[in-house]
Amino acid sequence: MSELICYCFSYTAEDIEQDVLDNGRSTIFEIIMNEKKVGGCQCAEKNPKGC
Repeated sequence: MSELICYCFSYTAEDIEQDVLDNGRSTIFEIIMNEKKVGGCQCAEKNPKGC
């Protein structure tokens, strides 16, 4: 099982690696940053280690 990186959107390290291979960059990072801008990030609540 791949390590969970994003607790808000359930992205794993494997998801991010595949995203870079498929797109030449991390579109997942872009998605997360856009969600953070609109208040869709809940890392502090969902991640057991905090933000």
